[in-house]
Amino acid sequence: MTDRISLWNQRLPQGHYENFPVASWLLPPALRTPVAVIYRFARSADDIADEGDAAPPVRLAQLAACREELDRIDSGADPRTPLYRELAQVVRQHALPVAPLRDLLSAFAQDVVKPRYADFAELLDYCRRSANPVGRLLLQLFGRTESTALAQSDAICSSLQLINFWQDVARDWDQGRVYLPQDEMLRFGVSERHIAARDCDAAWRALMQYQCERAQRMMLAGAPLAGMLGGRVALEIRVTIQGGLRILEKLARSGYDMFRRRPVLRAHDWPLLVWRAL
Repeated sequence: MTDRISLWNQRLPQGHYENFPVASWLLPPALRTPVAVIYRFARSADDIADEGDAAPPVRLAQLAACREELDRIDSGADPRTPLYRELAQVVRQHALPVAPLRDLLSAFAQDVVKPRYADFAELLDYCRRSANPVGRLLLQLFGRTESTALAQSDAICSSLQLINFWQDVARDWDQGRVYLPQDEMLRFGVSERHIAARDCDAAWRALMQYQCERAQRMMLAGAPLAGMLGGRVALEIRVTIQGGLRILEKLARSGYDMFRRRPVLRAHDWPLLVWRAL
């Protein structure tokens, strides 16, 4: 899984799972430690899939060991490693479901073995496991698990994941991965040659405009979640949404040339994001 959109100023020293609102000052103080522990779990497992030069069988074996630790948590047994003992405490204290944690591991393992996606349904299933669990766990911590809130959270998280893919087409290519749906590439007359050659011709721009507009619609469909939650958390969600939309703006402005002008959020973007959020 690639590095994610840098939406948050505050970071934990242990990692860089950037779309995770890690210990943000907008979170209620009582939830900062649980969120930080979940973050470290996600980051450590994601690094197994992406970092270093280990062979795929080694990565998969290490992720299998992580699943065994989740099995221990789920069965009420004590995990063997310090991180998972902390995670077990958070799960039990806040009655968190283990299934979203398993979904994250499933997505990380998929990144090791699956470099292409036949269609958008396949890609959305990946987002369901790679991104949506983050929002669902946060909602569980907030005590909001009604179906409407979960659906809106899923829309925001999947949109953020898609935006990250379109932001990082070149980086993913260097890792041997293409997240663009193969059938949609064919429909727009785009091949992997475009990515290899960094060719932003009319066909490429049309394909990427289609991808970005769909991600924007998903993001806006989830936006009412902020109004449901209210307070400081609502502001955090609104800033997150505006950060994703800002990346889409920058992609469009560059002519969808993320190869030479990879869009990132800079210091001067933050006042605009907060103003739009408010």
